[in-house]
Amino acid sequence: MPEQPTSLTLTAPGIQVGLLSTGAAVTRVELTDAHGEGPVDVVLGHRDLAAYQEVRDFHGATIGRVANRIDGGRFQLGDEQVEVPLDPDEPHALHGGPDGFDQREWTLVEATEDRAAWSLTSPDGDQGFPGEVEVEVRYAVAPGLLTVEHRATTSAPTVVSLTNHSYWNLDGEGSGDVLGHTLQVDADTYLPLRADQIPTGELRDVTGTPFDLRRPVALGDAMAEDDEQLTIGQGFDHHLVVSGDGLRRHAVLVGRSGRRLEVWSDRPGVQVYAGAHFDGTVTGPRGVAYRPRAGVALETQAHPDAVNHPRFPSVVLLPGQTYTSTTQWRFS
Repeated sequence: MPEQPTSLTLTAPGIQVGLLSTGAAVTRVELTDAHGEGPVDVVLGHRDLAAYQEVRDFHGATIGRVANRIDGGRFQLGDEQVEVPLDPDEPHALHGGPDGFDQREWTLVEATEDRAAWSLTSPDGDQGFPGEVEVEVRYAVAPGLLTVEHRATTSAPTVVSLTNHSYWNLDGEGSGDVLGHTLQVDADTYLPLRADQIPTGELRDVTGTPFDLRRPVALGDAMAEDDEQLTIGQGFDHHLVVSGDGLRRHAVLVGRSGRRLEVWSDRPGVQVYAGAHFDGTVTGPRGVAYRPRAGVALETQAHPDAVNHPRFPSVVLLPGQTYTSTTQWRFS
């Protein structure tokens, strides 16, 4: 029998966040506005907590060791050719392997009213990756703000790229699709994909493409354009590159309701995935089955398949180094 998951709630004025040991996941983000209206849960989730162990769809989970795809599950690390397991549904590694960090039961190491930390030890050879990796995920809430911080160290050279995989619907989970949400992404370039959804290696100018989100665009309008890349990704399932360094704004999402989410991060970019796969088999906390476009994921992360593209920012982690990342979700 799988270990019984542990859940807890973080609270600050106007915001409550549910967390779960399975995948160190975010299960709820309930917002109450300045007039006392709400709460409204703005992330997708499962109707019961056991489903986080039984169904692998990444809701709110911590993704690792390496987020996104690795071409053919192979890459070179120094003098070593590394092979990691392929995803059951495609010829590439995906989100850390079939038993990635999102599937694990994390250990709670700190919990107060407004913050919590989870830890995980990933042994040498875990999902084919070298080195024992110690990982910590920290969450903190404040009025209008949810922050997630990732940290990792390793005993041997390895690769690490972590992210959180929450799906957002600012009108409330189970309220319908997000095609009427507007999205703005502060990116001048994006990574075009091969037909098998692996980056070609090009950084392509967004000008004149559906990926020019430098001004707010309705998701439905952007994905209705005639573009080969939208066919490959079944809409948006692409990494947009945010220039600069340090904590900076990556994206702004606004629902029909007027609720606004700003995504700030120190990661190289953001994977925009508009939830094409939802087919009614997952039921959310309110008992509503999720249909296509029920939510949009804005995954702040390193470039997909960076292990096979020397031009992309490196995801190699060496002994003595500490991997750190910060992402903030700012609500108004």
